[in-house]
Amino acid sequence: MWRALNQFSRSRFSWLLLLVSVVGLEATALYFQYHQSLAPCVMCIYERVALFGVGAAALVGVIAPQNAALRTLGLLGYGVTAAWGLKLALEHVSYQFPDPNQLFGPTCDVAVNFPAWAPLNQWLPQVFEAYGDCSKVVWQWLGFSMPQWLVGIFSAMLVVWGLVVVAQFIGRPPRRIFS
Repeated sequence: MWRALNQFSRSRFSWLLLLVSVVGLEATALYFQYHQSLAPCVMCIYERVALFGVGAAALVGVIAPQNAALRTLGLLGYGVTAAWGLKLALEHVSYQFPDPNQLFGPTCDVAVNFPAWAPLNQWLPQVFEAYGDCSKVVWQWLGFSMPQWLVGIFSAMLVVWGLVVVAQFIGRPPRRIFS
């Protein structure tokens, strides 16, 4: 199993599969925004950026999946941005479902705060401008809100990432000392 997973991570198809899943999730977010009229909040936008980060990491992996340096860089980017996305999604869930024992629940910003060198909301406001309320549950499916689904999605991404990283070490083909 580990060797097969290691070989799969060295295929362009595996990285394209990750990229296609990110594109599908981003397209779904835009569908909800523009066709279902669900206003994205600040946390929604940050979660989008995390997904774009996973997509960028997938692009690095697509370039040359057989190259150990690029594959490692892609895996690092994938793991870091998926973990960041999970952190954001968990925080977003805490805004929607605050602890009833707290007098004042957590609140999110009213506007996105991107660095001056990358004002994404100014460059592409159709995708990165927030005008919704983080604490409102505006959509649910099977009893879960959008951020709760993102917790599951980012968690699944991290489980797959963890398995692939482990496979890089224990699924390697044996090295030949003498040919």
